[in-house]
Amino acid sequence: MMLDLSIKEQTYIEDCEVCCRPIELSYRSENNFTDDFKYGRADE
Repeated sequence: MMLDLSIKEQTYIEDCEVCCRPIELSYRSENNFTDDFKYGRADE
């Protein structure tokens, strides 16, 4: 999975590469480094 760190803050849903279930991802970036990263199942 690749994150676009040029976007300061983003939340989106992506299918898991292993089980194909949806995962909700949320992150913040500062100076091209990940400042905060959260993930969890989106189908619960």
